[in-house]
Amino acid sequence: MQEIEEFRKPLIEDVELIRNCFMAQRHMACDYSSGNIILWSKIYNTEIAYIKDMLIVKFNRGKDTFFTYPAGTGSHMEAIQWLEKYCHTKSIDLKFGIMEPEMYAELNEMYPGRFSIEYSRDNADYIYPVEKLAALSGKAYHGKKNHVNKFMKTHEDWFYEKMSHENTEECIRMVQQWCIENGCCDDKDKAAEICVCIEGIRRREELGLTGGLIRTGDGIVALTLGEPLNQDTFVIHFEKAFSGIQGAYPMINQQFILHELMDYKYVNREEDMGLDGLRKAKESYKPVMMAEKGFAVSG
Repeated sequence: MQEIEEFRKPLIEDVELIRNCFMAQRHMACDYSSGNIILWSKIYNTEIAYIKDMLIVKFNRGKDTFFTYPAGTGSHMEAIQWLEKYCHTKSIDLKFGIMEPEMYAELNEMYPGRFSIEYSRDNADYIYPVEKLAALSGKAYHGKKNHVNKFMKTHEDWFYEKMSHENTEECIRMVQQWCIENGCCDDKDKAAEICVCIEGIRRREELGLTGGLIRTGDGIVALTLGEPLNQDTFVIHFEKAFSGIQGAYPMINQQFILHELMDYKYVNREEDMGLDGLRKAKESYKPVMMAEKGFAVSG
């Protein structure tokens, strides 16, 4: 692979490069996935560089610029030295974001005491055991199991279907309807997420994403979309279900896992962004761990 010596926008053609570099390490944070980087690049003003067999992602958010810790098969030290020179040339501070604890430990070993780190609870990802979310057994999941059973009883004609070329446009229409029902058109952030979700559905195969849906006689009532994060973890990027249909969310959650994720050990369901309702929902599934992410700043 030819080096990318200046930061530029990630292209759909970069998906394999990004995936291979991220897969070289065992990342647990949802951000370290090729689909995430490419799909959100316009929203987060993201750029990439590939230097000395290492990928570095640059985020430009207003006046704030930060980088991911280098990922790939090369030397972290050499990649960081290149990044230091780049920052010096551009007169910007060297700041790392989406730093997992293992990354910071390695960074601190190379540069003792130079960088301080601050983690945010709002940005931590929820990690769950696949087997438990598939079975929903025991007291902890009693409520979820009841919702699933109620859905099955109410909608006897339901069935699971993998997202495919044949149902892509129907999936997009479902997301658009969900957007209308949830007032996304009047919320800039929600509208942006819907656009990214639709792009992910439409370019699913190119990005290596896997999706699934729940269908009843009334059509698609829930869908989800994600991709492998590492060898034993799958990340869910999007999950949409009509709120008026009781049990649709736990139903798509369980059925997607049963049909598509049983070869994985964990599922990452991303962060709650500090939203109380979302935090309550994610905590109700009993995460086995949280993927911490922080900012490391040079002192």
